[in-house]
Amino acid sequence: MAYPKEPKVYELAGKIIEYGRLAHEYGGRDVADAWIDIEEKMKETLQRLKGLPIDAKLSQQEPDDLPSIQAQRTEGPRKLWGSFDKAVYKEKLEGAMLARFAGCTLGAPVEFWEVHDMEQWAAYIGDAFPPQHYWTKIKNPNDLRYGKSTFYEYTLEGLTQVPVDDDITYTILGLLIAEEHGLRFTTEDVGKSWLKYLPVACTAEEAALNNLKAGIPALQAADVNNPFCQWIGADIRSDPWAYMAPAYPAKAAEYAYRDAYLSHRRNGIYGEMFFSAAQAAAFAVDHPEQALRIGLTEIPKDCSLYKDVEWALTVSGEIHDYKEARAAVNEHFKGMSGVHTNNNACLTVFGLMIGGTDVSKVISETVAMGLDNDCTAATAGSIVGAIVGKSGVPEHWVKPFHDTVTTYMIDAEKFKISDLVERFAILAGKTHHDA
Repeated sequence: MAYPKEPKVYELAGKIIEYGRLAHEYGGRDVADAWIDIEEKMKETLQRLKGLPIDAKLSQQEPDDLPSIQAQRTEGPRKLWGSFDKAVYKEKLEGAMLARFAGCTLGAPVEFWEVHDMEQWAAYIGDAFPPQHYWTKIKNPNDLRYGKSTFYEYTLEGLTQVPVDDDITYTILGLLIAEEHGLRFTTEDVGKSWLKYLPVACTAEEAALNNLKAGIPALQAADVNNPFCQWIGADIRSDPWAYMAPAYPAKAAEYAYRDAYLSHRRNGIYGEMFFSAAQAAAFAVDHPEQALRIGLTEIPKDCSLYKDVEWALTVSGEIHDYKEARAAVNEHFKGMSGVHTNNNACLTVFGLMIGGTDVSKVISETVAMGLDNDCTAATAGSIVGAIVGKSGVPEHWVKPFHDTVTTYMIDAEKFKISDLVERFAILAGKTHHDA
């Protein structure tokens, strides 16, 4: 889907402000009126865009309600394990969590960097690229992420635990939601937990959180002042539901739906469902491609995300490294936001197809592709980590964590990774027992 040519709004807005200031400095008297006129015109345009008619056929192909989503799925296995082996599960869960944490921590300090900027920085500090270990140095080491961890704490020298990130915070928040509200939790329950635990949020999550605080019901929180409802924010929240429903992609996708609906619509919802199902499948398959194809069976077959992931899988044989992956995505998704669900999902697919069952190659190549690369590497790591298990995650990625992970949640800031494994295992056992 080609986007229309974008107007030069940012450039014009800057000039309007500066010429207004200059006119005021020269004694002009009508600057405020001119600015008010343009502001009103922009508000009118915004309302016009919000009110444009949508394509009815596409709307039917991309439903927001779970029964319609499930009705438009292709045939899939739905559940892959006939019984629950806790020992097998825990080995695979630790692999998924540790590889997720590693991918996220590797990508976080270079989030949204352009490929050539990462290449030049690696050359400047003497690191390999794609990175083979955590960065030895990073720009602005004293700057804080989420008000908690300095950038230095993401470097090889500064790492003493898993530092904060939204990808990791939402993983643990999902656990808390299920523990406090049960496995039959609702979207309304998700909203209650957000109000309890989240001091801040970004894009679609921020819109939903603000709407909740304003008294808007959870089931409508994604629909007000939220142009980000197809962005990657729900996608990054996919993993806890898979950890609670290992080898049970249909149930993982259902859990993910209830979570995603709070902040997202259409392909934003499908992104979380797809990756949750793929991660759940990863507990029972031998290669990431199998997990990804099973993940697709839990979303509508005619939605754009399904078609885009199919494209990525189809062309993946021609994609040999991070440069080719990013070039293909740039060409295929011209005009799309760099934090959209679909383009980043395809980078995740490419990272997994390039790296296969090699955890280091998967996360390093995915980070090197750029865009929202802490998110994509975290998700890719979770999938390959579940396949290979803890024993398949190289020790150099794990040792700096010292069994500790941090979040920015209110009154829930530090956890033992080993404890998280035990707590997820309880929920996973309940999911399979109730099936």
